[in-house]
Amino acid sequence: MELCVALDLPTKEENLELIRRIEAYDVWLKVGLRTYIRDGEDFLKEIKKINPHFKIFLDLKLYDIPNTMADAAESIMGLGVDMFNVHASAGKHAMQEVMQRLAKYPNRPIVLAVTALTSFSEEEFGAVYEASIAAKADQFAKDAQESGLDGVVCSAYESTSIKAITSKEFMTLTPGIRPFGEDAGDQQRVADVAFAKEAQVDFIVVGRPIYKAENPADIVKKILAKL
Repeated sequence: MELCVALDLPTKEENLELIRRIEAYDVWLKVGLRTYIRDGEDFLKEIKKINPHFKIFLDLKLYDIPNTMADAAESIMGLGVDMFNVHASAGKHAMQEVMQRLAKYPNRPIVLAVTALTSFSEEEFGAVYEASIAAKADQFAKDAQESGLDGVVCSAYESTSIKAITSKEFMTLTPGIRPFGEDAGDQQRVADVAFAKEAQVDFIVVGRPIYKAENPADIVKKILAKL
């Protein structure tokens, strides 16, 4: 299991300071929608200047018509990131087109599909998808696997079932990890590191418990010790 640190701070300078404070550790860095829209490709280059060994997860959750998603995925190839994601609810056609477009690249990034956002409650999810989170997450994961993707974004609570119906090699990345029982904030389906390990999660995403800490490097060190 690997740690992915969410760069969700209000300014580029704050994110860069966080990166400098944890640069000694072998972790992934998650660049989300707000950060990328605000700071763009230059920010990705600045990350690599601090430590070229950092791996970058570009968390943009692509969701559009198939050709536009494939175009966007191909553009991402030029950014030098190591992982990105799309929305499984865009459908198998869209996911297949993304993977077909990337097939010509020998060193493509890991591609994941978002199943159910961890901010969804069961009631809210049912109102949108007319299905339970567990059932739909399984279906989305199977669709993603059959479309050639490498794994899915899900909560730790869906990981075990998804591994069972796909394979142990099919990756799961789980946001909403509260390593030491911290407040859930705007997340609904949160879990700690021990639960994530039990659920065979491949990547855990941790944000606030790290970047709100007085000593982020110390928290990263403690989380890595648990992995």
